[in-house]
Amino acid sequence: MNIHTPAGKLTKAGTKKSAAKSAAEKKPSRADAEAAIRVLLRWAGDDPDREGLRDTPARVARSYEEFFKGYDEDPEALLARTFEETEGYDEMVVLRDIRLESHCEHHMVPIIGRVHVAYMPGTRVVGISKLARVVDAYARRFQIQEKLTAQIANTIQDVLQPRGVAVVIEANHQCMSTRGVHKPGASMVTSRMLGAFRDDPSTRKEFLSMISPRSCSTVEA
Repeated sequence: MNIHTPAGKLTKAGTKKSAAKSAAEKKPSRADAEAAIRVLLRWAGDDPDREGLRDTPARVARSYEEFFKGYDEDPEALLARTFEETEGYDEMVVLRDIRLESHCEHHMVPIIGRVHVAYMPGTRVVGISKLARVVDAYARRFQIQEKLTAQIANTIQDVLQPRGVAVVIEANHQCMSTRGVHKPGASMVTSRMLGAFRDDPSTRKEFLSMISPRSCSTVEA
């Protein structure tokens, strides 16, 4: 089995890791984070020292580590290990219904939905779990859906150099379902088509037909 690891991409990934490490060194401490949560609890009108809230700052800090672990991951590095033994396979690869869990950068509330990813291999393919990991690496940051869609597609295109990439996201935003206009059930759909998916209508139509059974109505809040 031939395994390809593009050296240039690893160098770039290494640079990003250094930048991430530098940013991490400037992060507030856990004690700082817990103190800030206590302030928010008081600001909301409650007493952070009462029994039910006493351990809440520590719990929230731990949950934030999970919600936003994407800041510690390099999406390009996740795609660096690829395979060339494909027996000439050159049709689209589609991974649909990837669970999306993210947070709105404007209101810090959840964005929940599904991501559909497809690419047209050039000479290399990547393990399908890596596609889902790339989605998570970007989703587990503060986001807007439009930027998230572009980040996923652009990264796959830049690292794998396929003949085309397509990404569709269908999601519910709690910033408009639980506050503001209060419109539960409304879903937002965004797409990014690159290469063959943008230039060839038949390729784009084939991809959309593959994901259409999993339409917006299947998105779970």
